[in-house]
Amino acid sequence: MSGTASEDGQEHYFSADPTVPFRREPFSCEVWGRRLDLVSGSGVYSRGRLDVGTAVLLRETEPPGPGRVLDLGCGYGVIGLGIAAAWRAADVPVGEAGVTGVDVNERAVLLAGENAAALGLADRFVASTPGAVADSEAFDEIWSNPPIRIGKRALHELLLTWLPRLRPGGRAVMVVGKNLGADSLQRWLGEQGHPTTRLASAKGFRVLESRRPAG
Repeated sequence: MSGTASEDGQEHYFSADPTVPFRREPFSCEVWGRRLDLVSGSGVYSRGRLDVGTAVLLRETEPPGPGRVLDLGCGYGVIGLGIAAAWRAADVPVGEAGVTGVDVNERAVLLAGENAAALGLADRFVASTPGAVADSEAFDEIWSNPPIRIGKRALHELLLTWLPRLRPGGRAVMVVGKNLGADSLQRWLGEQGHPTTRLASAKGFRVLESRRPAG
């Protein structure tokens, strides 16, 4: 999930190793009709609540079909775990679908893994830092509330690192604040060879779908 300066002080959610004292904070939310009991924590984005952007993303979409999915900037795992829970509810065999959550924030990775285990989804969702993802791994879909506040250049580098990991015909589904440059990002993605359309717009956020051409 996207990051900004935290309510814990000057710490940033996209720091690899936050320095604020680590305090876990449980909360529950509903994702695609299923309740998720999660644990968030200090130094991790959206502590103790589901942020508005992610809520818009989940409300305006349906979970993806079976395949390999990347939860980019996974935070404590709400998007990827919601996808995994939907697959389990649909009796999708474990071997046919899986989510890889990645985040530079080591606390986020820890919490996402703990949440997966607590929800019985560790066989469908695995969280790690970006460097632990094999270079050969490709994805059918990428889902993300990307870290817009890391700056345009860093964001572009992030997307240009991961979007090429989409399989031909794959897509990325992202939520971006309109006032944080959603429309300009949509144009830029198209210019990079990833045709991008707007799936929805609500509460000041855009839900964007970027495609990797099949050819």
